[in-house]
Amino acid sequence: MKTRHAVITSVLCSALLLGGAAQAQTQPTTAAAPQATSQQQTALTIRDVYDRLEKQGYKNFREIEREYRHFDVKADDAQGQRVKVRVDMYTGEILRSRFDD
Repeated sequence: MKTRHAVITSVLCSALLLGGAAQAQTQPTTAAAPQATSQQQTALTIRDVYDRLEKQGYKNFREIEREYRHFDVKADDAQGQRVKVRVDMYTGEILRSRFDD
């Protein structure tokens, strides 16, 4: 009797575990698809950032540093002021600009 009960319990637990695993596998594939396309964007190179900022009037670049999802740039703006600029790594958009001390 105990053996039969143990077998039935094992079979039911296995079915629940396998059913849960199958359910878990089907959900992330639909949710993960949009992330995969957004991560396939091509990051700008340091040269791309330099060229884009130069076209906007920045000059005398002292530093261009690549961070996690942006570039930090030290340069002079079009008015000749020393500034620190944060540039989005994928779009080239200026996220922040402030005077450099």
